[in-house]
Amino acid sequence: MRVLVVGAGGQLGRALVSSAPDNVELIACSHGDLDVADPQAVSTCVHHHHPEVIVNAAAHTAVDRAETERELAQRINAGGPRHLAVAARTVGARFLHISTDFVFDGRSSLPYRPDTPTNPLSVYGQTKRAGEEAVLEVLPERSLILRTAWVYAGQGRNFVLTMLHLMRTKGEVRVIADQVGTPSSARSIAETIWGLTARSGISGIHHWTDAGVASWYDFAVAIAEEGALLGLVPDNVVVTPITTADYPTPARRPPYSVLDKTSLISLGFTPIHWRKRLRGVLTELKRG
Repeated sequence: MRVLVVGAGGQLGRALVSSAPDNVELIACSHGDLDVADPQAVSTCVHHHHPEVIVNAAAHTAVDRAETERELAQRINAGGPRHLAVAARTVGARFLHISTDFVFDGRSSLPYRPDTPTNPLSVYGQTKRAGEEAVLEVLPERSLILRTAWVYAGQGRNFVLTMLHLMRTKGEVRVIADQVGTPSSARSIAETIWGLTARSGISGIHHWTDAGVASWYDFAVAIAEEGALLGLVPDNVVVTPITTADYPTPARRPPYSVLDKTSLISLGFTPIHWRKRLRGVLTELKRG
């Protein structure tokens, strides 16, 4: 099976590349290889490689910067998926597009189902929702949209690596305790994506994260505890809970973004608890 992974230089893209099954002929394109906002470049790339499946992990993910870079975020997060879906349609490929919990407003107290009405609070969320709509419009029968949340890995720029740095250098961190979701390792998501590429009958919108629920504060406490056990941070790090109001940001975040994974669990996919996945990532960092 020939699979084109777009956005291969990001943390999810790199996880996809490193975990590709042996039976996959992988074509990996980073932003330097392919600008998804350029429709001609997308068409040329897809027609050249003629993949059976396209996985789009490319996105403008700088949530706060997107508030002042609306046009760029729109071109990448909405235009990019549209261009890829059009190209997929012309070569007969399936299209698997990665989206986000930020399409919801976070006012629920129950996990969000794939069919829950969206109401994004930020430019990032609005442009990602526009990308979803474009994919569903262009390629409704051969597309799969996978929403995920709170993604991190052992490389790149993410919450885990930021916390480790602050814990080592300052010995204390202040972390928001009134935003709740599910930390999700890029490797977990990548493994699920590869499982989905192998099953051609799955389409529509689905959700996937690791198992369990946490606030950012809970996540930071776990990083401190697991990190101390591995010698990655001091064993006396102080983690102090704060509120969203204590840490204002340009973009509004959903206060609750737990995603309901039932649709994929019912198809045999099994999530692993986020704390176990975190331990695995930290152990890899320890090994270097």
